[in-house]
Formats: sequence, structure tokens, C-alpha cells
Amino acid sequence: MCQVNQTGTIGAMKTASESAYPISFRKREATTLGDHLRHHNSVVIIGMKRVGISNFLRFFLHHRQVPATYIKNGAQLLTVIVDLNDLVEREIYPFWVLLLKRIVDTLEQSKAPEELKKAGQRLFTESIQLKDLFFTVDCVQKLLGQLIDHGFYPTLFLLRFDRLSEVITPEFFGNMQRLKDAAGQRLSFIFTSFRPLYELRPDVFSKSSLSVFSRDLYMTPALPIDMMTILNTLQSRYNLSLPKTVAENLVTLSGGHVQYLHLALLAVKKLTQLAQTRTELLEQLLKDEEIVLQSEELYASLTKVEQEVILKHHRGLPFSQELQEKGRYLWETGMITSGKKGIIFSPLFENYLHRIDTPVQGGTEFTKKEHLLFSFLKTHEGTLCEREDIVSAVWPETAEMGISDWAIDRLVARVRGKLKAQKSSYGIITVITRGYKLVRSN
Repeated sequence: MCQVNQTGTIGAMKTASESAYPISFRKREATTLGDHLRHHNSVVIIGMKRVGISNFLRFFLHHRQVPATYIKNGAQLLTVIVDLNDLVEREIYPFWVLLLKRIVDTLEQSKAPEELKKAGQRLFTESIQLKDLFFTVDCVQKLLGQLIDHGFYPTLFLLRFDRLSEVITPEFFGNMQRLKDAAGQRLSFIFTSFRPLYELRPDVFSKSSLSVFSRDLYMTPALPIDMMTILNTLQSRYNLSLPKTVAENLVTLSGGHVQYLHLALLAVKKLTQLAQTRTELLEQLLKDEEIVLQSEELYASLTKVEQEVILKHHRGLPFSQELQEKGRYLWETGMITSGKKGIIFSPLFENYLHRIDTPVQGGTEFTKKEHLLFSFLKTHEGTLCEREDIVSAVWPETAEMGISDWAIDRLVARVRGKLKAQKSSYGIITVITRGYKLVRSN
């Protein structure tokens, strides 16, 4: 049975607070993306994990002045948002079902003719009844063709495309290429990923094939002025009014990384006494478990060579031009700023690198998050706990930001390790793509 999250991203994005940002927000990225869309190019937006790609796209897709300011071709655009976090099963067939569903959803909310909306509904119903991959792909192609015949220029935003990396095949890429060909190149794909496609699956995406299929756009950390815009919006959401110096320090410490900024604000919100200096605030934030986990996720997302390069850079040790070339991702994503005095983008992440150099032996006692996870699993002992339910129980205050699969898996791994160190009779079983189950050993 193919399962698709029926609510998806569309409704949430309709009321995006980013639509009220200044039109100059992330001007470099907006200008580049707008230029690509004007020429109906496909784009892969690449950035380090949680840097703020979704935040930028919500602005770009919902700010009323964006089409006239950045795209400027007067085309009747139809933007279809497909968040791959909505995939219950990370498989090829569910992806095509989700894509078709989101095109139909978008049509329903558009001013398209009624006959076109009914055609979309009919194709989706037929594809669900037949449950055939090739037929579903064909339905997507037919519907896109009808959109183009009615004067629309569809753009498919595939958010978190890297979640499909393990199941992508050459046939899958071939189908995407055929969609563009059938649309007479009047169709654009916008992928978001923490890695270039040719690094995700070099056996599927070659640099030569991608050179005519898509362009890469690296999303580096945001400028301070843009981060202040985000921070002001977050303060309004949480009914906060921070002193100017504290706000400026949060922007500096987060280093242009949106998730760091959001987590830091939530950490400050819990404090009974605000730090008076940037150094004191840094010390307070470094004690926050969510921030530490975010740093750990960023480091784990790097290759072994990239980890070697960034640690050498942090320690002030020299490295060869060849090694720097192998670690070019660090500069392309802005983890290390370009220029003669390249620095690590955030003091929060730099401190994590320092901790790697000076490891502290961990105990066997659960941290707050580990205790929440264990308690939730124990309450449902012997029963499968879905990932969504785990997020609600362990991350209630940050669930709206979205919790990565990596963060969930890492927290489970830590609890597993401590249960073993405690010689506990409990163990945690993984149910692939679904969740976890706490069991007692015989």
C-alpha cells in the first residue's frame, strides 16, 4: 500500500510569514534563481544542512513582488511544491504518486479552467486505482502537457530531494529527462539537497548529463541584515522582545545559519537571566542539547576528507592545495568563508570542533532529550513508535521547524549506547522507515 501525507506543505506555505520580508532578502540567491526560472532552467539548490534553504524558498514563492522583481518574464507560472518529508515510504513509486497529487492540489488552488482541474483529478484517481509505476509517470507527463497547452509554465520544487538518494535509479533520472523533453523545455525542476546530485548518486547523475539538465546554486549562510529579518519574525512569533545587543549577538553566533538562530532563540527564551556579553551568551548556548545535536549533525554530514580539512583549518595547520580541492564543499557552502582569512562560519560550530579535539568522557546518565525518548518508548513498550510520534514527544517545542531523520536516529543511538553501558535489560529495535520499538531481552 502506498502511503502519502495528504496534508503536505502547500497549506502551510500559503500563510508563510516570509511573504512579509523585504524584497531585498537574500538578493544574490533570489536574483540567480529568478534568472534561471526566466529561462526555464532547472536548478539544484545546495547548502549545508538546515542553513535556511526552505526559509528562502518560502520567501521566494510567496512574496508578491518576487515575480516582477526577479523573474520578469510575465509567464503564467504554476509552482508545485513537493516536500519529500511527506513521503511515508522512501521509494520511487510513492514519489511519483506524491508528485501527481501535489500537481493536482496546486491546480485545485489555482485559477486554472475547471476542465483542467477535473482532468487532473481523473488522472490521479486512475493512477491510484491501477497502482502501476509506468502509468503514474505517464499521468504526470500528460497532466504537465495539458498545463503547458493551457499556457502555464510549471515549476516543480522538489524539497529535500536527498531523502531519495538511496533509491534513485538511472530509469528514474531518465523519466525526469523525458518530462522536460515532452514539455518542450518549458518545465523547470528545482531540487534542494545538502549535496550536489552527482555526489548523491554518481552512478545515476554524471556531471556531463547534469550539465545540460540543471544548474547548481550554492546557498551560503545568510548576511547579518537578512538574519536580523528572520530573528525579528521569530521574536514576533514567540512574543519576545530581546535587547538590541542580545539580538545582535544571536545573529553573530549563529553565523548565518537559520536553524542555529532558531534554536538559539528558543534557548534564550528558557533562560531566567540573559547574558550581558557575547562570550557569556556563547557559554549559555553551548550547554543547550539541541544546539550540540545540530553541530554534530553538520559535522557528520561531511565526508572523511572534509572533516580532515575543516579540523586542520580549525587547528591552524597547513594543508595542500590538493586536499583543499577535495574539501571544496566547505568553501562552496560557506562553512569556511572565502578569502585570505577564511573563518569557520559560526562560533557555535567552531566550539564543537574544539570539543572534538578535547573530548570529554560521557557518563551513562540520560540527558534531558535522551530521558524523554526513553520514557516515551517505555510508555509504549513492545509497540512500534512512529517517527512522527517520537518527534511530538521529544521535540514538542521545535517540531514546527522539522526534525531531521539524522537527529532522531542519533538520539536513539545514544540511548542504545547508554542502555548497554547501564547493562539494562531493555533494547531498541529499528523498524526501517517507520520508527522504533523498546523491548526487554529474555
